Amino acid sequence: MSTLPDPTELRVLLLDADGNLFPSEAPAFDASAEVTNEFLASLGIAERYTPEHLLATTTGKNFRTTAIDLAAAHGVPVGAEGSGSALTTAVLDDWVAEEKRVVSAHLGRVLRPDPAVLGPLRRLAGHYQLAAVSSSALSRLDECFRATGLAELIPPARRYSAEDSLPAPTSKPDPAIYRYAAEQLGVPPGRALAVEDSLPGARSAVAAGIATAGNVTFVPAGERDERRRLLTEAGVAVVVESWEQLADLVLDAGVRT
Repeated sequence: MSTLPDPTELRVLLLDADGNLFPSEAPAFDASAEVTNEFLASLGIAERYTPEHLLATTTGKNFRTTAIDLAAAHGVPVGAEGSGSALTTAVLDDWVAEEKRVVSAHLGRVLRPDPAVLGPLRRLAGHYQLAAVSSSALSRLDECFRATGLAELIPPARRYSAEDSLPAPTSKPDPAIYRYAAEQLGVPPGRALAVEDSLPGARSAVAAGIATAGNVTFVPAGERDERRRLLTEAGVAVVVESWEQLADLVLDAGVRT
């Protein structure tokens, strides 16, 4: 298990977005399931997935990774143009763009500002730089940040997407996006704190050498004990129940974990 950085040395909070800054995962999977099932049908795959099943099995992954994994599970690998594969890179890119469009629009309609998030983040922003580190596409983050009132606290220049910001798209638990964000911000791993709600996200940050706090703010009550256990096993330094608790913990320079 890692330890929290000394608050007097801490410079940047690297914040996962979906399910962490806002409760976007359930509505996102409502919209994404439609596109996912259309995608599977286009490959001649008869199996269909409910939003609940996708949420339970693919949280922390972006659609590109989910699509590749689902296709491969049914014997359809991704191949280059002319390779004979039913799923070429170009076709996959088209489906990624469609899912991004549908989900982003839906989230922009249903998400709302949450004082229990905005208040603590404003307190933290008075002391530390805030950045978003996500598997989701930047266009999706734009819609979510606009709808939730977080756009000014975490502007576009401090949003990092494993789908869009890296030379090659990837997804958590790959640590590449955390390493890239820290590099772009010019912050050593020891002077940053990641905040994650999901197991893939926690593994991503920990593998990047960044101290990590688990956050179960938007995890359903009946799933919190199990999520807390998984996050702890992944190496997080602490698990908090709310953003207010995290702000109190981080801003109290006398606290050590």
